[in-house]
Amino acid sequence: MPRAWVIHHYSGYQGLTLENFDAQEPGPGEIRLKVEAFALNWGDMDLMCDRYSFSFREFPARIGIEAAGIVDAVGADVTGIEIGERYCTLPYFYYERGASTESMVVDARYLTKAPPGLSAVEATSIWMQYLTAYFPIVEISKAAPGKTFLITAATGTAGTAALEIGRHCGATMIATSRFDYNRPYLEAAGADHVIISGSGDIAGQLRELTDGKGIDAAFDPIGAGMIGQYAPALARNARIYFYGTLDETMPTLPIVDMFQANAVFHPYSVFNYVEDEAMCSKGKAFIYDAIASGSITPRIDRTFPMEGYRDAWDYLKEPRKTHGKVVIETGL
Repeated sequence: MPRAWVIHHYSGYQGLTLENFDAQEPGPGEIRLKVEAFALNWGDMDLMCDRYSFSFREFPARIGIEAAGIVDAVGADVTGIEIGERYCTLPYFYYERGASTESMVVDARYLTKAPPGLSAVEATSIWMQYLTAYFPIVEISKAAPGKTFLITAATGTAGTAALEIGRHCGATMIATSRFDYNRPYLEAAGADHVIISGSGDIAGQLRELTDGKGIDAAFDPIGAGMIGQYAPALARNARIYFYGTLDETMPTLPIVDMFQANAVFHPYSVFNYVEDEAMCSKGKAFIYDAIASGSITPRIDRTFPMEGYRDAWDYLKEPRKTHGKVVIETGL
């Protein structure tokens, strides 16, 4: 029997239990994935504490939206999916049928072929971080030479992905971090400049780095603790992409700064763009090409065995000097 890590109420990751279950058969339009690896994401932590932008429909539930594995069954009306080949799930909220499992049934719309030459661990470490960064950086704000982006909490996987994608497009990328020892990592990922939180006037530093113009967009998962610090340096028609609350507090919008810059506050979820078939196809094509060219590379921090899922969460929530995806290998 396959095993899965499940949660029975909003108790945080400490309430996860490893349980056996009967493998499900895929229904019409669905596939079944023998999961080789699945990745941890900060949104999962919020979800387990019921402070995410989505909630479970019922319990018990599995956590996770990012898996890679071998397709071992397909339902009726599924075409173009090959049994025996490695595929990845796309970032989408799967409610109680999440990825923390050895066997997963998922709608075939949310599956994509693993890029060639990548291991299961690498393949499960792509789509959440790069698609999350791709839509705001490329599709909406049109990263290109002459554009400047601020990436806060940039050592997070989506932040690092944004640096890589922005560099690939020729934009100027400014990263923030709490710790100066992260500077070499961020510069290697694509940061032209690194600002250390707590090092002084962030808006003043941004105006200086942009010759007074300000930033064209901010890609911000922090919350109330950051937005007011950079808002005075918003360029004309700037956009704030707000996609998380690492400080667990919703921001109060800096209305005066936004009035003056004609700025837009954009509460952003990648799920809305994955749901859009045309947008999703553009994102996948960009990422396949960028991986093939070597412009972006999945970074793996550490792997844990299936039995070590709670240990992996212990590790993820502590300050780290190494960065990249934390991944569970099922051993299958």
